[in-house]
Amino acid sequence: MIPDCRLTAFVLFVSNIERSKRFYQNLLGLEIEMDLGVNVGFRNGLALWQKDFALNVIHGKQTPPVKGNDIEIYFETGSIEDAWETVCSQGVEVVHELREQPWGQRVFRVYDPDRFIVEFGEPMPAVILRMHREGMTEEEIAKKTTMPAEIMHQILVA
Repeated sequence: MIPDCRLTAFVLFVSNIERSKRFYQNLLGLEIEMDLGVNVGFRNGLALWQKDFALNVIHGKQTPPVKGNDIEIYFETGSIEDAWETVCSQGVEVVHELREQPWGQRVFRVYDPDRFIVEFGEPMPAVILRMHREGMTEEEIAKKTTMPAEIMHQILVA
């Protein structure tokens, strides 16, 4: 069993992020927690990714969607290395190994039995604290992670 694991978001890969964002805001009244342009997170746990960006981040190239690889369920774990070892020991089909995303978060992805993508990632507060311990300044961390400065500062002073 993967230690310290919690469902954080259900992610939809969408063809037009602005149109989808308006739909979920205006029709359902969902409140945006964070808007990074190609990635939008709502307070209820739903997240949207611009499809072409998401598939490129995950697969490393422009990848046409096929059954299952355009929906992702996202979990966070404070023990990303242990989670990776657990998945490897269970013979789960891997989308990609543990790696660092462009924004500094370490993640890996696997397929569930129906080929839906299941992502496991470090919580962003842990990423920010790790970068700070490694000597990065607040400005460097904010630029790398694209996290709003006020949220990043709250994490560092906590």
